[in-house]
Amino acid sequence: QAPLVESGGGLVQAGGSLRLSCAASGRTLSWSAMNWFRQAPGKQRQLVAAINSEGNTYYADSVKGRFTISKDSAKTVYLQMNSLEPEDTAVYYCNAEIPNDRSRYWGQGTQVTVSS
Repeated sequence: QAPLVESGGGLVQAGGSLRLSCAASGRTLSWSAMNWFRQAPGKQRQLVAAINSEGNTYYADSVKGRFTISKDSAKTVYLQMNSLEPEDTAVYYCNAEIPNDRSRYWGQGTQVTVSS
């Protein structure tokens, strides 16, 4: 299995909601922080939300008030996306940070498409 497994992407209309999940396994279960990035066609990769093991969160200005990042006891990380806009259309990736490990761990990406 991949170290990080993503799910929850899909096609929705503007104003709709989706919840993405990122399930850790193996070494990534030891993550100290988990990040959600997105990459839109022709655009630079953007950090949209992050959470650390203490529960502190970060959001990009463009998603504040609409997206919520959370974690559960199984160390799965979620991104609840409400009031989706066409500008949110992108491939979304999760990324794990692990103490004393400089390797980068990424999920496979999940497509989110928001129609007008």
